[in-house]
Amino acid sequence: MTRREPNPIRSDIAWSTRDRITVRGRDLPGQILGHMNLGDFAFLQLTGREATPQQSAVFNAMVITLVEHGMTPSAIAARMTYAGAPEALQAAVAAGLCGLGSVFVGSMEDAARLLSEALPPGQDHSGADLQAIARDKVAAYRQAGRILPGIGHPIHKPVDPRAPRLFEIAAENGMAGPYVALMQAIAAEAERVYGRSLPVNATGAIGAICCEFGFPWRIVRGFGVMARAIGLVGHLLEEGERPMAREIWLRVEDEASAHLRPE
Repeated sequence: MTRREPNPIRSDIAWSTRDRITVRGRDLPGQILGHMNLGDFAFLQLTGREATPQQSAVFNAMVITLVEHGMTPSAIAARMTYAGAPEALQAAVAAGLCGLGSVFVGSMEDAARLLSEALPPGQDHSGADLQAIARDKVAAYRQAGRILPGIGHPIHKPVDPRAPRLFEIAAENGMAGPYVALMQAIAAEAERVYGRSLPVNATGAIGAICCEFGFPWRIVRGFGVMARAIGLVGHLLEEGERPMAREIWLRVEDEASAHLRPE
């Protein structure tokens, strides 16, 4: 039997000793604490680079956008889990994060994938016919019966107010490039084809901006996970102070079984 040669195990992120903690080559107490905000540190952790002032403004705006959106399914799931297991706050946060998928928050990954497949990273897209690409993508999704990610919103009509602000911040900081333009072209083409308002939503804007940063589409949903964890901890703090999960449970129980109960 041929003996397997072990592959090297390597991480470039961090290491520590008895008296030292180093993250991405920076001393944590001396070079990071008091020098970086949470968003800038997240950027360093992910990329190994310190954000420029322009990157910092755009990245922080992007992740802040994802922290909170009211009583969404993820917040409700977290609160209900906390009601059943108040000793396991981390489980309640995890329960809420499990709901970040193709409908809520996770659609930013799908938008980034669509855009990065249309405009492969690392190539010059200055001569790309974005209108033609948008027509092809909308037609392909329509023919396949698939929902175009990153456009339209069940609540925010006719405009998701977060998207134009994110695009504005990206433009102010020199980060509104071909991916932002293509996302906007896809929304315009979808509105033309379907005959209704389908503006770019927050996840579409963030998917496009992530592509401008050069982030791989496979990691994009992780930004939503990072940010929404903060929001869910806030919901659980409020749940502990002013509980609503039990009331939600009792109301659902009453209404769901009302037709079975004797008069």
